[in-house]
Amino acid sequence: MSDTTPVRAPRHPGIYLLPNLFTTGAMFAGFYAIVVSIGGRFTDAAIAVFVAALLDGMDGRVARLTHTQSEFGVQYDSLSDLVSFGLAPSLVMYNWSLSSLREYGPLGGKIGWAAAFIYAVCAALRLARFNTQVGVIDKRYFQGLASPAAAAVCMSFVWSMDNFGISGDELDMFTPFMAIIVGLLMVSRFRYYSFKSLPMGDKVPFLWILAGVLILVPFFVDPPRVLLVVFTLYLLSGPAVTLWGLATRRKRSRRGAA
Repeated sequence: MSDTTPVRAPRHPGIYLLPNLFTTGAMFAGFYAIVVSIGGRFTDAAIAVFVAALLDGMDGRVARLTHTQSEFGVQYDSLSDLVSFGLAPSLVMYNWSLSSLREYGPLGGKIGWAAAFIYAVCAALRLARFNTQVGVIDKRYFQGLASPAAAAVCMSFVWSMDNFGISGDELDMFTPFMAIIVGLLMVSRFRYYSFKSLPMGDKVPFLWILAGVLILVPFFVDPPRVLLVVFTLYLLSGPAVTLWGLATRRKRSRRGAA
């Protein structure tokens, strides 16, 4: 008999359970939004996307706190974001309003699904670009509107209109432009503040607590409209900040030349 022991095959590396559970929960919420929107429950669909955004914000923080970051988690999170903030909002918008364009003929139907597809593919391109630039970009700013914020704009609009009793059929001339513009902002070069430089330690200035109270009170009074106003202002902040920066640079260059 040989004294040598057989060499065991290397074990497959495992994955961290806790942060990936949050990621799976976010993907499930996005999938749930698609399913309930098919049944006409558009408010539930919009809320589900916001739940996905909440869970998406927690998985990375949990991974950092528990020291369980992994390349698998990064890639899985991107796939979850594509479902929750790319496919889910586009299909909810389609089921809510864009599909009614079929009543105007074959061309209208094509415009409806094309607008939904443009939004979805822009979300995919935004995520792919973010993954390739994550190590070289300024972390204080996003290049292009982040996909969770884009989904929040669209879903807060659907939620608000549904609460007002306004159906998507009445807005079918507006929603294609909205879906396309929000989608293109995701792949634009406009700079959006990422809020990653805000103080997140144990101690924060007193004004931060006061600001939090002033934000939470109106939110609980009327969540859909407050979310719509907040995320619409954030959507407009990117072009405003970028154009302001370009104008400031031109003034400085002119003064330097003079």
